Amino acid sequence: MSDVLVPKRFANVVPSDSTVLSDAMLGLFVGGAGAVVAAGVDGVPATFTCIAGQYLTGRFTLVKATGTTATGIVAGFSQ
Repeated sequence: MSDVLVPKRFANVVPSDSTVLSDAMLGLFVGGAGAVVAAGVDGVPATFTCIAGQYLTGRFTLVKATGTTATGIVAGFSQ
């Protein structure tokens, strides 16, 4: 497995309709079940219905407060 695909640091995510996340993000861990409204590099938001403990892979740039009901969201970063 390529080392670049393994997260090297982590940060709690507070959903926000305006805070842009680092492009070094590899994905999101969702601790508590619910909806995650997130946008990728194209800026278009999508709603993901998640179970507790689910990992969403992707380079998300925004986790929106509006519509996000999941809790315990943690981002993993490549650097």
